[in-house]
Amino acid sequence: MKAMLTTLLAGLASVLLPLAAGQALADAGEASAGTALRLEIRGAIGPATSDYIVRGIEAAEATGARLVIIEMDTPGGLDAAMRDINKAILASSVPVATFVSPAGSRAASAGTYILYASHLAVMSPTTNLGAATPVQIGGGDTGGSPAPAAPADGEEQATPSGSAMERKVTNDAVAYIRGLATLRQRNADWAERAVREAVSLTAEAALQEGVIDFMAPDAAALLATAHGRKLVAGGQEITLDTRALQVVHHDPDWRTRLLATITDPSVAYMLLLAGIYGLVLEGYNPGSLLPGVVGAICLLLALFAFQVLPVNFTGLGLIALGVMLLVAEALTPSFGVLGLGGIAAFVFGSILLLDSEVPGFTISRGLIGSFGAIAGTGLLGLMLVLARVHRRPVVSGREALLGATAEALEDFVDGAGTVLVEGERWTARCRHAVHKGDELRITGMRGLLLDAEPLDAGHPHR
Repeated sequence: MKAMLTTLLAGLASVLLPLAAGQALADAGEASAGTALRLEIRGAIGPATSDYIVRGIEAAEATGARLVIIEMDTPGGLDAAMRDINKAILASSVPVATFVSPAGSRAASAGTYILYASHLAVMSPTTNLGAATPVQIGGGDTGGSPAPAAPADGEEQATPSGSAMERKVTNDAVAYIRGLATLRQRNADWAERAVREAVSLTAEAALQEGVIDFMAPDAAALLATAHGRKLVAGGQEITLDTRALQVVHHDPDWRTRLLATITDPSVAYMLLLAGIYGLVLEGYNPGSLLPGVVGAICLLLALFAFQVLPVNFTGLGLIALGVMLLVAEALTPSFGVLGLGGIAAFVFGSILLLDSEVPGFTISRGLIGSFGAIAGTGLLGLMLVLARVHRRPVVSGREALLGATAEALEDFVDGAGTVLVEGERWTARCRHAVHKGDELRITGMRGLLLDAEPLDAGHPHR
């Protein structure tokens, strides 16, 4: 499946990349030796964010920019995306200044790690950072409870709380952020508390604690304060010369916007629905092609999005069960029992699918409720139509002939003759004399021979 996704995306890239290459070069060409490239992180950090930041840093290196400014306001995001950003920052030969701005912004969770990894950590007044405890995909906390304090000399170490997996994840995060703090000569003890105890700091407190380098109200103040500072980037010591630097905004390109759209949880969920229903419709109407093609494309895009999103596999399993029950309802006369069960499984699975404490990676409950209401209404309508069809009289076969009115096409000889009934010619027998044009009522059927009797007042015309 991963190979199929890679092939599909490579095909899309081969078509669209040449169209975007000119724009990317034009954007990169704006940066020069006298510029500071400004990137933005707004909202949850996911694959689209990391792709945008990594490529922005590469553009700064390629064009000789003197500084990269990452203006950030984030509640956190995915660990893998955060680490990709930090790898790019740590490997960059261009100094990176992460700037928590404007006022009222935050660098929570994954944002704290990025701030610690940056060459310069800067915050605007009335901003905050911290709460860097890793959380488990699926809603379980992986270290939210405070860790035991370090024992004094002679004291016995308390038993760590939480499961083995929670401790492993938390300790890994602690080691990671302490390594970043040591590299940048920032407060490593507070960084560990931010992971173990989910503590936070205001910008003013962060400056006092040695968590950030300085405070600045805006980008101009950041450049003015950063001038003359010495730091190491790309293995070389650099003295920043930020006087008269021109700040160039590096906006996300089509690739980043497309990735951000696909990996939006609600969009990925709708792509999943479109893919499933497209394939189901193609199965019921073989050869129609359009539903199958659209469904396959949507399903592949949804699967690509879910492989980079924090998917809860219990929810995914419930969705698969729901789909199977809905298909079984169409194939088995269960009078709606399987269909209702399928809708319930699909709705509960949708709620759990991205049931994560990672900020910004949940599906809108309104969207799920709308799907449930539409599917339930459709199933109810189908049941009403089937009930109405069930009450209709039989229009074919033996049951349709019994009681029907027939017209004699000839005089009966020896009690047998030809009749016209329901537009068809049949041979019928009758114990009474029958003449051409008489109306008869069909009373029985023996093989291909009908039993009939004259139509009278006691047997109403049908």
